[in-house]
Amino acid sequence: MGTALSRWTMSYFTAALAFLVGAQVLMIAGYGFPAVPAEAPETLILVHMVTIGWLSLLMCGALFQFVPVLIAQPLRGGRLVLPALICLLSGLAFLLAGFLQLAGTIDTDLPLLAIAGMLLPAGFLLVVGVLVGTLLRANLTLPARFVAAGLACVLVTVTLGALFALLLSGFLPALAGLDFRTHALPVHIAVGLGGWLTFTAIGVSYRLLPMFMLSPDGERASSRVVWWSGIAALVLIASASPIVAMVEGTGLMATPDTATGLAATLGLVSLILYGVDLAFFYRHRKRRVIELNSRAAQGAFLALILSALLLLALLATGTLGQHVGALLYLVAFGWLSGLGLSQLYKIVPFLTWLECYGPVMGKKPTPRVQDLVVERRDRVWFALYFLGVLNGTGALLVNQPDVFRVAAGATLLATLAIVVELVLARRLYNVEDGKRLPDGTSRPRLFLPSP
Repeated sequence: MGTALSRWTMSYFTAALAFLVGAQVLMIAGYGFPAVPAEAPETLILVHMVTIGWLSLLMCGALFQFVPVLIAQPLRGGRLVLPALICLLSGLAFLLAGFLQLAGTIDTDLPLLAIAGMLLPAGFLLVVGVLVGTLLRANLTLPARFVAAGLACVLVTVTLGALFALLLSGFLPALAGLDFRTHALPVHIAVGLGGWLTFTAIGVSYRLLPMFMLSPDGERASSRVVWWSGIAALVLIASASPIVAMVEGTGLMATPDTATGLAATLGLVSLILYGVDLAFFYRHRKRRVIELNSRAAQGAFLALILSALLLLALLATGTLGQHVGALLYLVAFGWLSGLGLSQLYKIVPFLTWLECYGPVMGKKPTPRVQDLVVERRDRVWFALYFLGVLNGTGALLVNQPDVFRVAAGATLLATLAIVVELVLARRLYNVEDGKRLPDGTSRPRLFLPSP
């Protein structure tokens, strides 16, 4: 399709998995929420290790590889992929150190948060620049339009995050009187999780799932409604709080609840029709026996449905503020992380196979992509992971932090096992000796590109 392997995608994946494991270890140790309030610096460390360190790095690495597949065009500006990774990692390091500074753990006069507020936007701008420059070279298919909207959302999210960092560092005294926490923080969270991560994940899944299951991937009317209703919900969420902030104190009637309710309704419509499309993909697949990554993804889709139902229940009972931590945990670890881990289980062997056996494809006998993993051994880990997330969410809802730590331990065990399986696949450990390295092939590096 005129595309090539992204040289640094495996490096993004490796860094992302390291942050995921690190965040889970901290949760088991009782660091951050629910042991301390959700707004505490310790909790902010956990949140950004997951949202930036794990989910955003994972998404960036995947997009560098699969955006060219979405539009059948090579990646443009690939030389900026490594500088983007360096900016993101260094910016995240300064951000986490800045939160430690707020917590009193680090005593330094350096404006750590302000430095992070410059490095992280620089990194994301490089990512967006590369991907948008690639997208502009072709007519955008529906999955590509989802990705383009997600990229716009990450710019909004990062801009708000940089403003928070600069405000906390005392660099924007003119804005110090504004209530950013009330009006901007909900937008930062909703556009980040709902727009950048969820909307982009939906777009990529519209391409990857049919590709891996051999399902029809033509544009459907329901898919277009998913796009338009999702866009409308994101615009409402992004604009409602700023509008309320502008009219506050002017005597005009501000109705944030109306906008939020309409956005929630549109978002629910989008998710329901997305579920209809997913059911279509699974029912009309040509690959009757689907692989473990597609079966495990069903757990992530179930978590997405449960997240929507939980949100509606919390809104109906007026307890969203009390249980928002449980909702965000289910979204981040059940839906987004569950989908990420399930698809990594296919993507890593797939890219490894292309890197190792692609040069001799059709010339020498090669193993199948499925031969790089052992599905019957690994399915128990995905089951354990989703059970751990479900139990952890329940523990947060009933305010049982000790039970939550036990459940987090189950998810960590499952995550570590999946990571080990990815390493074994990368090293070709599961391939029979006689088929492992035919003439003309070489074993790929673990996470660095080939020289």
